[in-house]
Amino acid sequence: MFFVFGPSGQMYRGGPENLSHVAPVRRVQRPQALHTRTLDAPDEPFLPVSPQFTPPTNLRLQDAVSAYAQVEQGPQLARQPLTKVSDVMTANAVSVPPDALVNDAWQTLAEHKVAQAPVVDAQGRVVGLLLRADMAPLDLLPEPGAVQQAIDLARRPVAEVMVSPVPTVAADTELRRVAAVLLETGLPGLPVTDDAGALAGFISRTDILRAVAADPPLDLWSGQAMPL
Repeated sequence: MFFVFGPSGQMYRGGPENLSHVAPVRRVQRPQALHTRTLDAPDEPFLPVSPQFTPPTNLRLQDAVSAYAQVEQGPQLARQPLTKVSDVMTANAVSVPPDALVNDAWQTLAEHKVAQAPVVDAQGRVVGLLLRADMAPLDLLPEPGAVQQAIDLARRPVAEVMVSPVPTVAADTELRRVAAVLLETGLPGLPVTDDAGALAGFISRTDILRAVAADPPLDLWSGQAMPL
């Protein structure tokens, strides 16, 4: 189940196929790398590096040690596939209030090493999504003449730069549906909420990619097939 929330409350409830019909939901441009001017540095002389000697690996010894370790750990539980948002989402996600200054919100995101955060009002309801890329537009950074504009932007409230309204997703939604919405909207992730918009967590592209490489395995097609 997907929702769309803004400052006025819930605007949509239903499947992912109609999210694009909610006019204010815009497609987010993919972030671009920053290019800064640097002074030309002299070329460093190339020094060939001699390859280090690596002793041959005893594969039989490695297998024996691995098998012994597994016996010590006891019987392993059956691996369960990851299929729902709740299986991979980040609980207790970092959030910011809409009246916080952009500069303070930037500091919050930097301290938690995240690039986005749900914007939550005083009642704990999601009203938007703050993206680090929106707090530092590329057209303001490279030119010295834009310093004052950057300062003005840093003093604006989060409510003026956040993505709003923003799609959210229920915790029991299938992961493949979320992947389709992320591709369609270009968003880096979605807040996880209940019907009332209360924040339960956040699911990002990184969470899904981590699930692909993690154990237990990600299974996007297990269970009863459902239309996208």
